[in-house]
Parts: sequence; C-alpha cells; structure tokens
Amino acid sequence: MFFEDIFHGKSFLVTGHTGFKGSWLCLWLSKLGAKVHGYSLPPSTDPSHYTEARVHELLASEYLGNICDKSVFTEYIHEVKPDCIFHLAAQPIVLRSYQEPVETFEANVMGSIYLMDALRTLDHPCTVVMITSDKCYLNKHQIWGYRECDTLGGHDPYSASKAAAEVAIESYRDSYFPPEKIGEHKVHLASARAGNVIGGGDWAENRIIPDVVRAVTTGTPLELRNPQAVRPWQHVLEPLAGYLLLAAKMMCEEHCRTIPLESAWNFGPLPAETATVLDIVQLFYGVWGPGETRYDPILTQTPEAALLRLSSEKAMTHLGWKPIWNISETIEKTASWYMDYYFHKGDIRERSFRDIIDYTQDMRSQYEV
Repeated sequence: MFFEDIFHGKSFLVTGHTGFKGSWLCLWLSKLGAKVHGYSLPPSTDPSHYTEARVHELLASEYLGNICDKSVFTEYIHEVKPDCIFHLAAQPIVLRSYQEPVETFEANVMGSIYLMDALRTLDHPCTVVMITSDKCYLNKHQIWGYRECDTLGGHDPYSASKAAAEVAIESYRDSYFPPEKIGEHKVHLASARAGNVIGGGDWAENRIIPDVVRAVTTGTPLELRNPQAVRPWQHVLEPLAGYLLLAAKMMCEEHCRTIPLESAWNFGPLPAETATVLDIVQLFYGVWGPGETRYDPILTQTPEAALLRLSSEKAMTHLGWKPIWNISETIEKTASWYMDYYFHKGDIRERSFRDIIDYTQDMRSQYEV
C-alpha cells in the first residue's frame, strides 16, 4: 500500500514537474527512493513550490521545454526510458483557457497525444498515469458525483480539452495498448481525474487559496467571483496518493485484478467534504486570522460551473484507496504551510516533507482500521 518496495530504484518521469502538483509528486517519489526525471516548462509563478523546495536538486535529470515540441519530447522519453510516467503537464487554469483556447487545446490534447505516441516506439516496459481533471465530465449540475462512466464534455475550452484528452487516451489504449495484450506491448495506460487540489506552495492565478494568501499577506480585500460555487476540494497529497497507488498496482504483475486497472479513475473527496468557495475562505481565516472579503459581480461575467462533485467509489472499491484528511484538516495543513513560509522562514523542502510524512502516517492508521 505504501509504495516503498515497488518504487525504490525505479525510473520515473514526471511531466509538469515544475507545477504545483508535479513538484509535490517529485518530492514524494524522491522520498520513496525513486530516480525522478522531469519535463516541463519553467515555473509559471514566482515564487513557486518547485523553486522554494529546491526540487531540481533531487532530480536525476530534467528538461525545461514544451511538451508540444514533439521531437524533443519524444527524444527525452526515449533517453530516460522510464519505468513509470506521471503526465501532469497541462494548461491548468479555466479562466486562462478563455483567453488562450488554442494554446490550451495544444497543451492538453496534443501534448498528451505526443507522449502516448512516443510510447509506441519506446521499446521499454512502462506504466503510465495520464492526469486529466474532474472537469472532463459534461457538467449537468447534478447533485451527485460524476462517475467514470458518465458522459465526457466541456462548455469552456479547458474542460473540453480535458474531455478530448480522455477520448484520445481511450483511443490509444484500445488501438495500441489494450490491457489483454500487455505481454506484447508492455504498456499499462490509465487516466486519473482529481478534484480541486489545495495545499502549500500554490501561487497560481485565479485559484482560491493563492488568492486568499495574496490578500492576507498584502492586507488587501479578497475579491470573490463565485462565493457559493461548490467544488470537490482536497489536499494535494490525496490525489497524488491515488496516482501512486494506481501506478503501484499496475506495476505489480502478481496483483489479482477484478477489473482492468488500465482505465479511468476518479480520486476525489467524500461527498460530505464538498464545500463552497466561501466555506473554504472562512475556514482559512479561522486558522490564519481575520481577513476582508468582497463579492464583485463583475468578476462572474466569465461563466464557471456552480456545482461539481466527484464519485470515487470505483477507486475505493477496486484499489482500496480512500481520502485521509477531511476539509478542516486540509485547510489547517494548507494555512499552516503558508504561515511557516511567510513568517518562520524555515527550510521549505523539509516543511513539505513533513506534510508528506504526516500524511503517510495517517494513511497507515486509516488503512489499518
């Protein structure tokens, strides 16, 4: 369940390793004794978790480039010959996708296709977890969580690009990497869809926690776009644990499978842990201290879904995965990380490792119950 024996000494490629989730994943993999390689654009924010945690010092190699540069990307994959790939590189911001729709589709769809096409000529056994998004589902504003069998789609360019990526992944799996012929092609190909991740070290634009942090550290009011929007919030380590568990089980040939692991998987919070944007802000203020919040109707002119929930029953039933930290614990861990960063000025890598260790210990306690 806890990956050490499976991952130690293995070669991993993390695309998007300079991003928020990617940098946390690199830290966790390095803690497990893996040889980690990274391919990504340079960090998109300053500061960034990748920079502050000095992630590059832990890598076996890295290439700072665009996944849409097909020849370079393919060459790097063939050079690394990874045992496992976690594909996180993407244009991850919904609002930016309205401003840059072409770039969003190129990165999120064609970048994924270039990676999978490189696998066709890799000539090396490889387990691949393609990370898309909970927003790949056609949002019908239903009150129950979306399941892996629900209709894909998207009204905004970001969501549509993630749905299109899922269609491409299924096509490549059916055409080139069918699970029943793994002995021939030696590629395990799965996709993973997570909720809205939060945690220390995120400074991206148009995300609620970074927006709150910028407000409280500069003494300015927080402007909310959609205070009553409901999202499946979860700590960044929750879906990463799901990705690691999925990869570990695909890499274990002796694992007794009740269903093909090479398929789509949701990793979201329990239904009771969904919350509104305003709930998240108030919980953050409860840890950090009072802050001023304003609602500006002008900011809501760009449409965003008011309700989104995710069902993780498949992962809980067939992988044995389950969420560990509730929403209060998640916000406490997140706010305290930023408080340490801004006020205590300690070693950020060690501070992040402490969250990983705490999470792993809580995992052990929960899984042993």
